[in-house]
Amino acid sequence: MADERVEARAPLLPSIPSGDQTVWADASSLIAAACNDLQDGELVHGENFSLFAAMSALEIMDPKMDAGMENNGYRSVEEAIENGAAPLPLSSDSTVDVQCLIDIIDHLVACEATWHKGHSLAQTVFSCIYLLRIERTSAHVLLHSYCRIIRATCNAVISAVSDARTHEEEDLFTMAFGLPLKGEGDEKCLSILNSVEETISRQLRACKALSYKKKVLEDVEPLQANADLEEGYCRALLCRLRFRKHFYHVLTCMRKSQGRGLELARKHIALCLSELSSIIKSQEFLRSNVCRSYQDDVEESTTSSGCKPVGFDASLNSRFSAPTPPRAIRILSWKKAIEYFEKLLHDLDVICCFSLESILENVLHFVVQFQDSQPDLVARAHMQLLLVQDGKLYGRDFFYDVISKAIALPEFARDIEFQKNEFVVQLIQLVVNLLKILCTNAAWQRRKLGKILQDWSLFSIQLELALKREFGDMLKPLVDENVCMKVSKHLLTWAEEQTYWIAARFLMLGFKLELYSPNEYCMVYWYMYIILMKLLEKIQLRLSSKGDYRRKGKKKRDVSKDLTRDVLVSSPSILLLQCYISLSEGLAMMLAALRNESKVFEMPNVFNSEQERFIQHFELLQKAHVPDHISYYLFKESTIHASIPIVVKHNYFREAQRISTSLRGSFSGDPGRMQELRRIDQVSEHNRIALNVINKVSAHDPSLSVTFEFTHHPFFAVAVVKRS
Repeated sequence: MADERVEARAPLLPSIPSGDQTVWADASSLIAAACNDLQDGELVHGENFSLFAAMSALEIMDPKMDAGMENNGYRSVEEAIENGAAPLPLSSDSTVDVQCLIDIIDHLVACEATWHKGHSLAQTVFSCIYLLRIERTSAHVLLHSYCRIIRATCNAVISAVSDARTHEEEDLFTMAFGLPLKGEGDEKCLSILNSVEETISRQLRACKALSYKKKVLEDVEPLQANADLEEGYCRALLCRLRFRKHFYHVLTCMRKSQGRGLELARKHIALCLSELSSIIKSQEFLRSNVCRSYQDDVEESTTSSGCKPVGFDASLNSRFSAPTPPRAIRILSWKKAIEYFEKLLHDLDVICCFSLESILENVLHFVVQFQDSQPDLVARAHMQLLLVQDGKLYGRDFFYDVISKAIALPEFARDIEFQKNEFVVQLIQLVVNLLKILCTNAAWQRRKLGKILQDWSLFSIQLELALKREFGDMLKPLVDENVCMKVSKHLLTWAEEQTYWIAARFLMLGFKLELYSPNEYCMVYWYMYIILMKLLEKIQLRLSSKGDYRRKGKKKRDVSKDLTRDVLVSSPSILLLQCYISLSEGLAMMLAALRNESKVFEMPNVFNSEQERFIQHFELLQKAHVPDHISYYLFKESTIHASIPIVVKHNYFREAQRISTSLRGSFSGDPGRMQELRRIDQVSEHNRIALNVINKVSAHDPSLSVTFEFTHHPFFAVAVVKRS
């Protein structure tokens, strides 16, 4: 009766009102299928729940996103200091004092690497209480000098990342949260550090002298009381101070305009790597002379000695910095932090080695090749700052001159009035934006490339409609109308070429980000083949028009023949592109044949059809008309008759292998290109063998298992054939 009274008072109302047009269906089977089909990290995409909505949600237990509360720690810096969390001196025992100082330095390095990886400055580097109240450390010269150089380094890094604007993917990186990032006298941080370094160097020289005790008493005060440990601690401190000094020099040299500081930066990078090697060697000494307790997990510890550092509270800033996630984060281990800085220095060295040439094609290739090493945020920021300075390439070359050289425009098209035209200005901005986008991380880069495709496509359309009128009136006093049309078509061809290059990069990054499932590889490689063929067509059209301005003494037919023979056939970049075309077509047809004959890659999906997946993957390309008249039905028509014997007969992979072999001489002086040729050769060889095996055994054989792996190339898969 009680239950009936409750139901009478509070009748259950349906969440969706029923009506004449309402149709109810049991969704249990659909939900069960979704649970079985979805992998970790995947989500169901509906009209009212988009990827944006998912990204806006909080991920439970994620240290960057979850607003959980960490209740441990002090309520203020003053409370922490009063309770002895950051003692000064670090210890009454001079030997323990030095040990504690080295642990603080090591933990700060781990915090700095964690910050570079995208966590907040407040919960990493500035979890150090000594940094929050740096004036307290003035009596401890070693600690004070290190805190000042750390603060100056953080400022230099924030300045570089903010100026490059590559921090959008890591919003927390440049947030200062009101922290004391700048202070009076920071500009003297190097002179203070040099003075401290010289003092320790004298102590090291003194302890190495034969009359050690007498010399110390008379001339130099030792670093700590234990004479047997003096040399080891002096060396451990020196290499850490010198690394910090040279790293700061690297950051300042790389910010010099027009790449003037790159050569000096390379020297400091070499010294940094040398000091890192010495830091690693000091670990054995430090661990064998520990006077305090180890951290719980020595291998995952944030110090080389394995001891817990004093003077840190990761949750301290979360109490007065609202934007900071309150949950404590996990700091990288000391070992991983050292590995991070080694990679960062190698990436910066690659940037410093660049020849700063003004050929745009080579610049784009260098940036793409640099991104293959997966550089982190700080390295990518310095790459962008080098490329784009004051609206110029390297702060030296006007982008109009760079584009003119790439397009091979005649001299009369370089008139100052011509450069002020709105189309030229727009083209320059598109190129600048492209370079900046290529310096972002892979995920951010792909999203931005998909968006600027429409800008490039729209520019080409507007140029095609208005260029003759805009440029024709301007150039008529200089040249005849026929030449005006040639200049217009040349600009249009080059813009379309860059559009297809961007589209190819967009598709290839999808493999790197693992955005395609195996049953979608066929459509992706087919679309990539179309894009690369269009790119080849535009490159050939551009190269064939170069001679129109340079060979006025020859007939048009002679010029065309010369260029076809000398440029279009023998150009290494074109031959390399033809390798990619052969691989793309071969993989598309191979996958289509397997789907047609064995139904291996024709996997049903209860959520969306193959046509819907085609639209989802290529929507941005099709909105930009890149290229025109490409549809799902054309894809099906092109692949429906594919079979293994036909694919074997066409020898796509053999052709790619033949071209790559012929290119070895052309790229012998380029290690990056030589590595690419080796990868192409491996992909071609493995797929050719796999095709022959499938053809011999028959794709219909149920015991035959075919999978695709990216073991030899990041974008082109290799077929792995097994029999059960």
